[in-house]
Amino acid sequence: MSFFERHKLLKVLSLNAFSVLVQFVLGIFSVRIISEFLGPNGMALTGNFRSFTSLFKSISILGLKEGLIKLFLENSESKEEKNNVISSFLVFFLLISFFLAFLILFFAEDFSVYLFKEILFATYLRYFAVLLPFFVLQTLLVTIFNANQEFKKIVGIQIVTNILLFVSSFYFIYKQNLEGAFFAIAIADFISFVVTFFFVRERFVFSFKFQSKYLKTISKFIVMALVSAIVIPVTAILVRNYIIDNSNLYDAGIWEAITRISGFYMMFFNAGLSLYYLPKLSALKTDDEFKAELKYYFKILVPVFIGVLILVFLLKDIIISIVLTSDFKPVSEFLIWQLLGDLFRIMTLAFGFQILVKAMVIKYVLVELIYNVLFLILSFFLFDSLHLNGIMQAYVIANAITFLMVLFMFSKLFFKKRNND
Repeated sequence: MSFFERHKLLKVLSLNAFSVLVQFVLGIFSVRIISEFLGPNGMALTGNFRSFTSLFKSISILGLKEGLIKLFLENSESKEEKNNVISSFLVFFLLISFFLAFLILFFAEDFSVYLFKEILFATYLRYFAVLLPFFVLQTLLVTIFNANQEFKKIVGIQIVTNILLFVSSFYFIYKQNLEGAFFAIAIADFISFVVTFFFVRERFVFSFKFQSKYLKTISKFIVMALVSAIVIPVTAILVRNYIIDNSNLYDAGIWEAITRISGFYMMFFNAGLSLYYLPKLSALKTDDEFKAELKYYFKILVPVFIGVLILVFLLKDIIISIVLTSDFKPVSEFLIWQLLGDLFRIMTLAFGFQILVKAMVIKYVLVELIYNVLFLILSFFLFDSLHLNGIMQAYVIANAITFLMVLFMFSKLFFKKRNND
C-alpha cells in the first residue's frame, strides 16, 4: 500500500495543493495590488464589502453543502433518489437567493451608507444582488462533485476560477481603483459559475421539483449555516467599524491585512479539510471510528500546521515586504497573535467538522455564538487599552476558550477510551 493510500487526508491535501498554491500566489499579488493602488483605507473598505458579500452568500446556501452531501451518501444506491435530492435543493436555495437579492436591491443605499459612509457604492451592491443566484448554482454543482469525491474536477474548477478572478480584479482595479475593486468583487461569483458550468456542461440534468421530505434534514443545516452566515461577517464588520470609529481607517486596514495573510495559509487547510472530512465524517457510524479519525488529525495534520505557522513567523518580514507596501509595516508586530489564534482554531476544527456533519445543532450554535460574542466583547474591551494589540489578543483568547469548550463537549469520548483501556 502506497503512502498516499495509507494517508488519504494527505492525498486530498496534496491533490488540492497545486490549486491552493495558485490561489496563494494570486492572493499575494491581489493583496499587493490592493495595497499599492488603494492603500490601508481601500483595504478596509473592500474588507467591509467582502464581509457583506460573505454574509449574504452564506445565507443563500444555508447548509447546502453539508445537507446535500449527507443525503447523497444516505441515498447512494438510488440514482433517482439522488436526482430528487438535487432538484429539491436547487429549488429551495434558488428561492432563498432570489429573496436575498430583492432585499439587497431594496436597501442598497442604506447598506452602502452603513458600510462605506456614503451612497455612492450602492450600485455595486446591486450588481452583487442580481448575480447572487449564480453563486447558489455554482455551489450546488461543486458540491455534487464533492459528494462523488471527484476531487480532480474540483481542483480544475478552482484553478481556472482563481486565475480568471485575479485577471479581472487586476484589470478593474487598474482602470477604476476602488470602484473597480468593488465591481470585481460583485461579479466574482458569476465568473465562478461560468467556469463551473463549462466543466459540467451536459453531465447533469436538473428539474424544478421540490420534495418536502428533505426539509427535516435541510432545516437542521439551515439553522447551523444561518448562525455562521450572520454572526461571522457581522462580527468582522462590527470590529472593523469599531476600529474605524475609535481610531481610523488606517488601523482598520492593518487589521484587515493581518486577516488576509492568515487567510493565505488557512485556505490550504480549510479547502483540503472540507474536501476530505465532509464526506468522510458523514460516513462514520461509531464513536470509535471518530476517535480514530481524531487521533490521526492531531498526529498528522496539527504538527504539519504548526510547521507552517513557524515558517510564516520566521519569514514574516519577507512575506510582508512581498505582499504589502511599506505602509503596512505594523503588521509584523501583531502577526504572532494571529498565528497563535489560528493554531487553536485548527485544533477546534477537528471537533467542529464532526459537530457540523452530524447536525449537532445545539452544540454548533453554542460554539459559534460563544466564540464570536467572546471575540467581539474582548475586542471592544481590550482595544480601549491596547489598541490593535487588544484586538489580536482577543482573537487568541476567544479561540483558546472555544477549543477548551469543544474538548469539554466531547469529554465522554476520552473517558470512554480510558475505561476501555
